[in-house]
Amino acid sequence: MWSGEGVKKMLTRRRFVAGLGASLLAAPFVQLLQPGRAYANNTARRLLIFFSPNGTVHRFWRPTRTGQEHTFGAGTVLEPLARHKERLAVIEGLDFYTGHNHAGGMAAMLTNGAGDETGGMSLDQYIAQRIGQNDRFSSLEFGVLTDIWGSGRQTRMCYSGAGQIVHPDADPRRAFERMFGELDQDAVRLARLRARRQSVIDLASGELGALRQRIGAEERIKLDAHLESLRSVERSLQSDLDCEIPTAPEQLNKDSNDNVPAITASQIELAVTALACGMTSVASVQLSHTVSPVVFSWAGNTQGHHSLSHSSDNDTDGLGQLVDAERWIAGQFAHLLDRLEALPDPQGDGTMLDNTLVLWCKEMGDSRAHVCDSVPMVVAGGGVRGNQYLDYGSRWHSGLLVSICHAFGLENQTFGDPDTGTGGLDELF
Repeated sequence: MWSGEGVKKMLTRRRFVAGLGASLLAAPFVQLLQPGRAYANNTARRLLIFFSPNGTVHRFWRPTRTGQEHTFGAGTVLEPLARHKERLAVIEGLDFYTGHNHAGGMAAMLTNGAGDETGGMSLDQYIAQRIGQNDRFSSLEFGVLTDIWGSGRQTRMCYSGAGQIVHPDADPRRAFERMFGELDQDAVRLARLRARRQSVIDLASGELGALRQRIGAEERIKLDAHLESLRSVERSLQSDLDCEIPTAPEQLNKDSNDNVPAITASQIELAVTALACGMTSVASVQLSHTVSPVVFSWAGNTQGHHSLSHSSDNDTDGLGQLVDAERWIAGQFAHLLDRLEALPDPQGDGTMLDNTLVLWCKEMGDSRAHVCDSVPMVVAGGGVRGNQYLDYGSRWHSGLLVSICHAFGLENQTFGDPDTGTGGLDELF
């Protein structure tokens, strides 16, 4: 673990300087929506999304229900979460309407397709545009072995608009440098760098503002979104926050299967640190991608995760290895909750877990059938009614996305394709 003991010093976010360059000027335009009104008693202040691939075999994942009670039985996938049972809700019976099979499920999981309300944005990006306007980063995306198959619907889950991918950073050291890399510079050099980057923003904003007068209404909407992204960076240069610089994670080959445990630990720590420092209010940790080839050898696996996910009922060894891999993943999610619970909330009473809504999501239901029906989800932390096992029978998962939005005070009644209906899920919050 690289955090905690390696604190270097305290400093303010006045010294944070957002990285600018050709990538910022060439960033894809996104459709902006107006922020929703926050409810007075809103509990969730931050959103953290954790993803793991290839569906499940429900009988090994599903809690054991006895009357109104449920338990995470010995040897089951969710047993590592037992210590957090009072803080989380286990959900099944949610179906995807807009995506099927591996790639379709990956694309639909956080978007539910496109619709007028959300414009093809994923849940994290939609919420980030409403609660993260003044954060240094509107959102931060951390990946684990997410790059080896390139970028596309099969390997990405975050979208700033229809088809507009937001890429996870699969290199913890690079992500750390983005977050903290410039903070050790002396004040004079940092001030000069900040002034240069401010001038780049001013130049780009001026040129884009002039261009706005010469384009049509449809293009103007996209350009306005890009101008807003520049203003967001400008705000990041002026904002304040006390934060500690942790020790940098070890430099590792981000594409090596053997490094998955160390990379996962570092990315979880970076995500929690980013939220605790107020760098962002929205973060995600994407553990590989659908059809993932990861071999969880440290959990006793000898085959790739995707191959194991298709083990038949007669393949007891394959199913046993799959359960071992999924239990390891559940342990990583439990560790993420541990880290949030161990940190006091810098914005008020309680812990970071008390006020951070955490979603563990998957892109498929039954991995052997290649279906996106009864896709397993776990929701924990801020605002969640804990100690619940909720089976919604067969309901579109847009209800979950809407409910999470409402936990942040937003008032949208649909998410993605409006044909999936309106409103959120009962009993969850």
